[in-house]
Amino acid sequence: MRRVVTGHDGRGRSVIVSDGEPPRSHAYKGFPGFVFELAGATEPGEPVSGAGDDITTEVGSYVPEPGGGTRLLFVTIPPDAHMALPSFDGPLYAAEQLKHGPGLGELFEPDGMHTTPTVDYVILLEGELWLELDDGELTRLVAGDVVVQNATRHAWRNRSDQPARMAVVLIGAAPAQPAEDGGADS
Repeated sequence: MRRVVTGHDGRGRSVIVSDGEPPRSHAYKGFPGFVFELAGATEPGEPVSGAGDDITTEVGSYVPEPGGGTRLLFVTIPPDAHMALPSFDGPLYAAEQLKHGPGLGELFEPDGMHTTPTVDYVILLEGELWLELDDGELTRLVAGDVVVQNATRHAWRNRSDQPARMAVVLIGAAPAQPAEDGGADS
């Protein structure tokens, strides 16, 4: 992936300050074909830098802070069937999630379900994915489909025989609190 970042020169004119690969990318050894790229990040309340300073290399968590922090991720997910191949190493994959997806890796349950305190705009760029929610129902997504993920528990399943690639914008937001009575009117 090529990532172009703009900024301003000393005279306030727009310029390209960076042109290259994302500064944080990892191709997983424990799950060959799984690739995670952090292509951009902002923190709430931080001004956009006139010099094009890029905090992407410095953020401690892939989950943005509430109040408007953002993360731009690209994720390539190989077919689920690859987990049955001898090249799949579950413990190594889990360790890589923690090391190369700080803040996010800790949120994953053993079955891949996870919840982030964010609003996520997900765009499926290539392939097919199935979105699984709490009830176990699967929703099939194809390239071009968009999901607005509102801090719900979910997992991405690739039941096809081809890799799937998605772009995800995470926006730090406080999740809504579920109604204690299950949503029934009083």
